[in-house]
Amino acid sequence: MMITEPIKVEKIAIAINNLPAHLSGTKIVQLSDLHYDGRCLTVETLRQAIAISNEVNPDLVLITGDFVTDNPQPISELATHLQSLNSKYGVYGCLGNHDLVPSTAAPQIIEALSKIKLKILWNEVVYPLGDGLAIAGLPDLGSREFKPAPVLEQISLNTPRIVLSHNPDSASVLQKWRVDLQLSGHTHGGQIVIPHYGPLAAILPKIRQYVPQPLRNYLPYIKDCAKITRHWNWFEGWHQVGRNQLYVNRGLGTYLPGRLNCPPEVTVITLECR
Repeated sequence: MMITEPIKVEKIAIAINNLPAHLSGTKIVQLSDLHYDGRCLTVETLRQAIAISNEVNPDLVLITGDFVTDNPQPISELATHLQSLNSKYGVYGCLGNHDLVPSTAAPQIIEALSKIKLKILWNEVVYPLGDGLAIAGLPDLGSREFKPAPVLEQISLNTPRIVLSHNPDSASVLQKWRVDLQLSGHTHGGQIVIPHYGPLAAILPKIRQYVPQPLRNYLPYIKDCAKITRHWNWFEGWHQVGRNQLYVNRGLGTYLPGRLNCPPEVTVITLECR
């Protein structure tokens, strides 16, 4: 099993324009990047994350993709665990890039989760807290089905909205529309973070340019890190992107070689009126 760290609960208050007064104080738990595949996430860590979420007694639980890694088969077992999540107004999610491999994976994942009333938002908008707050979910940025325009433009401009979009790079595209809060994951927080320098995954691509071209293909970790995200400055936490707000969760699952100074995360978000 890979080296990881204890779960850290991150608590953040997010101020939202035009949020109805009765929704001030709404509590949302965000989970991300479970990678439930028998390697990247232990059952113990998953159960602990669920227990933490339930203790918060959230109004909503939002899961921002990568339920599995490269095989949808574990989704049924994962669903039995996620069925224990408690939320006053429901559990919603979006899919990540790993949930789309192979091409038949997405329908299988969506169906399995729907059986436990965990709704995946695929270019869809819902109003679980009433018409004062929209929750929109998009396919992964790399999917040909990533089409934010018809999704976001169906929401009244005066209505606050939270957008679930797995890859934080999509924040660049979503600047065209009002996004009061984008929730993302994907980066795993870099997994290995060097104090004062940031995530190792952001440093490696810079090193790669000094590696002779013939040797680069023999350094797959460096090559893969270069592809994870274009915006390592958004590797975790809260960010202002133009007029929009972005929060990036470090995720629960862990790839080799493990985590260092980058604990898996359960995020507790409290909405406030601005």
